[in-house]
Amino acid sequence: MTDQFTFGGDIVWRPVAEDIEHANLTAFMRTHAIEDFATLMQRSTNDVAWFTDAVLKYLDVQFYEPYTRVVDLSMGIRLPQWCLNGKMNIVHNCVDKWQTFENGKQKAIVWEGEEGSETSLTYEQLYKEVNKTANALYSLGLGKGDAIGIFMPMTPEIVIALLAIAKIGGIILPLFSGYGAGAIVSRLQDADAKALFACDGAYRRGKPVEMKSIADEAAEQVDSLKHMIVLKRTGQDVAMMAGRDHWWHELVDAQSDAAETEVTSAEDPLMILYTSGTTGRPKGALHTHCGFPVKAAQDMAFGTDVHAGDVIYWMTDMGWMMGPWLVFGSLMLGATMFLYDGAPDFPAPDRLWRLVEKHRINQMGVSPTLIRSLIPHGDEYFKKHDLSSLKCFASTGEPWNPDPWMWLFEKVGEGKRPIINYSGGTEISGGIVMGNPLMPLKPCAFSAPCPGMDVDVVDENGKSIRNAVGELVIRSPWIGMTRGFWKDQQRYLDTYWLRWENVWVHGDFAAVDTDGLWYILGRSDDTIKIAGKRLGPAEVESILVRHADIVEAAAIGAPHDVKGSELVLFAVVRPGVERSDALRQQLYEMVVADMGKPLSPKAILFVSDLPKTRNAKVMRRMIRAAYLGLELGDTSSLVNPQAVEEIRLAK
Repeated sequence: MTDQFTFGGDIVWRPVAEDIEHANLTAFMRTHAIEDFATLMQRSTNDVAWFTDAVLKYLDVQFYEPYTRVVDLSMGIRLPQWCLNGKMNIVHNCVDKWQTFENGKQKAIVWEGEEGSETSLTYEQLYKEVNKTANALYSLGLGKGDAIGIFMPMTPEIVIALLAIAKIGGIILPLFSGYGAGAIVSRLQDADAKALFACDGAYRRGKPVEMKSIADEAAEQVDSLKHMIVLKRTGQDVAMMAGRDHWWHELVDAQSDAAETEVTSAEDPLMILYTSGTTGRPKGALHTHCGFPVKAAQDMAFGTDVHAGDVIYWMTDMGWMMGPWLVFGSLMLGATMFLYDGAPDFPAPDRLWRLVEKHRINQMGVSPTLIRSLIPHGDEYFKKHDLSSLKCFASTGEPWNPDPWMWLFEKVGEGKRPIINYSGGTEISGGIVMGNPLMPLKPCAFSAPCPGMDVDVVDENGKSIRNAVGELVIRSPWIGMTRGFWKDQQRYLDTYWLRWENVWVHGDFAAVDTDGLWYILGRSDDTIKIAGKRLGPAEVESILVRHADIVEAAAIGAPHDVKGSELVLFAVVRPGVERSDALRQQLYEMVVADMGKPLSPKAILFVSDLPKTRNAKVMRRMIRAAYLGLELGDTSSLVNPQAVEEIRLAK
């Protein structure tokens, strides 16, 4: 039994004719004589091979040797093989092929550091720097099939390192720049990493934060690791181990700027992206040269409508999938990626808007948490900046609440810039559902599934449902799907394919309303079931953040002998606001008024922060575990682990 879906509301944005005419989606559909988006979705999901081939051609993905077949499903849809017999290297498609006079002068990277440093690289300059770095790796005896970690802040060098690893046929191992040594060790050991790109430190809120000692502590525990290449970012004094450690500026700058790109098979390993599991062991999602980058570029082109020459910024870290997504997608489209290394509200809450104005950013990816944190500072901070370059906002990582969504759309976006909501995952290589420039939007909604994604919402029996809350599933393969978990294929099959035969169960709580718009309401293992009624955390969290004194909130279910679960809420108050019983009562009454007495919360607890990942995803699983005194599992992805302890004590 499912519950009636109550989100939705009115359509607040519709595309104008000029934007539709200019859209990549429109061009793609016209190329194939497709009349409308509904027809595209039908054709792209009914004929996966046709659609994949069409996307590869639209993106001009070049092969050294062409594939003889776009997809082989002889082992079933759980284990497809793509671009059979094709030879290619994704770096050729990101950098090498743009080395004409016209394209080579286009900016590939624009960067600003928190302390005010700035630089940019054209495609020609990026090509030469990648070649030098590839030659540096070759000089250390590294090559095809070697896994190489990256533990660095968001600087141009992190992009160069990532591309250089791929250029030599190595396996990219991106690591969150905020990790402790233990999290780095588990990932480097799992991948048998041979080398690590590291950094002396980074700037955070005006102060240099040292990183090299964390890399050292990790490296000492990884027997396979023989080399560390260290970028001098802050100029801090750091220890350098003779024979193992190499300064970037000494090793890389001494190399030739000419290098051959390794010819790899289309399905050769490109990257391992680790995600946190419910146990202490992270999952290493394996991606290939013809997989992750193609899906990233497709979604960037069809969803955020990025064109050659556009400047796209996504606030992220290279250790999360949106970091490599930004790199591969922008470069394959001939666009410019903007990178910022620092806090988005330092030294003042207008830093984000100042970046948009100064660098003429066209597409900007933010998180709902960031927007919620900016709202209390008032409207004057964005109003004093020229934001006319912005074509759209974008967002991923967590569900929206309606009020902050509307603040961003109506006030900052003036009611004319869409918020391209994007949801998928590391194992997807991008999105399952996404906004796009052809379809209308409601607050917090997704316009539709991404083209090529055969998506459904089903009830507990696997039956398709609409206007009700259910499980998000995928019924057909797509080129970006992970090729499995590194060294643990059975875990991959058990995680996504165990519940229903030949159906990918993503683990998200979703709904489709009567107008056909989609909603992601949090992880389905976050679902709260009270006396048989399933409750999405985002639904009740949205009620709390409507209160002027509440910045953000989280909802969990605690065990109850009769009802199965009862509602427990955590609320973060605005700075300077007293955590009073009167405020708690106001919040209680708001929840009861909206949800009804049967769903009234057992407790509303005030905390100073909620545990989050760097991309601002609130970790409700850890909130619940901390509150109930259970095993936390893998906490390495948290940017603020101290929040867990506060929740543990918040009784």
